[in-house]
Amino acid sequence: MSNLNYRHLHYFWVVAHEGSMTRAAERLGVAVQTISGQLSLLERSLGKALFVSQGRGLALSDAGRTALGYADQIFQLGEALQEAVRAQDSGNALRLRAGISDGIPKLLAYRLLASVLAMPEDVRLICSEGGFEPLLGELALHHLDLVLTDRPAPVGGNLKVFNTYLGEFPAGLFGSAALVERYLGSYPESLNGAPMFLPTRQSALRSRIDRWIESNDIRPRVIGEFQDSALLTTFGRAGLGLFSAPLALTDQIAEQLAARPLGEMAGVSEQIYAISNERRIRHPAIEVLCSSSPSLPGTSPLPEDARRQAAPPQV
Repeated sequence: MSNLNYRHLHYFWVVAHEGSMTRAAERLGVAVQTISGQLSLLERSLGKALFVSQGRGLALSDAGRTALGYADQIFQLGEALQEAVRAQDSGNALRLRAGISDGIPKLLAYRLLASVLAMPEDVRLICSEGGFEPLLGELALHHLDLVLTDRPAPVGGNLKVFNTYLGEFPAGLFGSAALVERYLGSYPESLNGAPMFLPTRQSALRSRIDRWIESNDIRPRVIGEFQDSALLTTFGRAGLGLFSAPLALTDQIAEQLAARPLGEMAGVSEQIYAISNERRIRHPAIEVLCSSSPSLPGTSPLPEDARRQAAPPQV
C-alpha cells in the first residue's frame, strides 16, 4: 500500500460530513471535479470504495465508515494541536466555541461557563444558540468545540462525541409576587387553574413536568409553550404566568426577572450535558468546565448506573 495522502483524506473527510461532493467543493473552494479526482486516488490507495450511491447523494460504505472514524481522530488531533500551540503564545487567546441549546436556562449556562472565564489563560468565549440537532451538526463539522444541552447525544452512527454529565439542578415554580401570593395557599393543589408557561414537548424537561402535574392530580391552565427558555422566562417576568426554573438560580431570578419561588417541583430537575468531539487531546477549557461543574451549588450527582448510560467510554 502506498503512503497515505492527507490532502486526499481531508477531501474525503469533508465530503463525508457535508454529505455531497457539491457542498464539499463549496466549503473547500475547489471544483467538484477536483474532489472527485482526489477521492478516486484515495480509494485506489486504500483498495476500497469509500462511498456508494444512494438516491441523488452519497452514503458511506463499510470501509468508508471505518475510514471516517480514523479521519475524525486525525483532524481533531490536528485542531487540538493548533489550539494547544496557540494557547502558549500569550498574544493569542484560547478560544472556546460553545453552542447552547435553546432549551436550557441561560442563567444556568452562564454559571457553567463562568469557570472557563476564570482560567488563568487568556480565554475568548464564542457562544451561539440553537436547537439540539442543528448544534450537533455544527459540532460534527467542527464549527463548535462544545454543546451544552439537556440530553446526551445518541450513541452510535457516524457521530463520534463525548457525552459528559455536568449536573442535575432541582427545579421549582417561579412567578411574580402577585401570582405567588395568589397560589401559595395549599401548594401544589392550589395550582388548579393557575396560568403556567411550559417548555415545548421537544424539551427533556417537559416530560418531567408533565409527570409531576399528573402525579399531583392538578390541572393548571397552560397559556404558552416555548422552545426557547429565554423567551419563556421573558413572558414569566411580565407576571402573566408561572414558570419552572432551577432553584439554585433563585437569587439571580429574583434580581433579573423580579420573580419569586412558589414551591419545589419534586422529581423535576434540569439535567445538563456537555457534548464535545471525541479526541485524545481534549480542549483545556472543556476539561476545566467538565471538572468544575459538579461542585456548583444546587447540583445533584447522577446515580452511577445512569451515569454509565449517559456517558459512553472516552477514548
